[in-house]
Amino acid sequence: MSEYEVASGGRLRLKCDSGIKKKKKKNNKEKEMEKINKALKAEEVKTKEHYVPPTKAELAFMKQQEKLQKEKIMKVASMTHKQRVEEFNRHLDSLTEHFDIPKVSWTK
Repeated sequence: MSEYEVASGGRLRLKCDSGIKKKKKKNNKEKEMEKINKALKAEEVKTKEHYVPPTKAELAFMKQQEKLQKEKIMKVASMTHKQRVEEFNRHLDSLTEHFDIPKVSWTK
């Protein structure tokens, strides 16, 4: 008879280990997703039933926004890249030299 035949098999038991196993909770993700989908469909139906057309003020606001957007696009499209660079350089030339790096040493 070998020395190892006497040893018991299995995992080690600790004093605080009572042997009670916790039950694992079942995942109900599919059921929750179905509930969410049903709620979203119900909200879509409600929003379709209660459609309110835009007011005169809202229509005027949307037209003005479109007009301003078209003007911006035309302004950008009217100048070439070269023209924009030249205009930017003129702007930089007109600025004061306040942000230039000051002289550090007066001896040189």
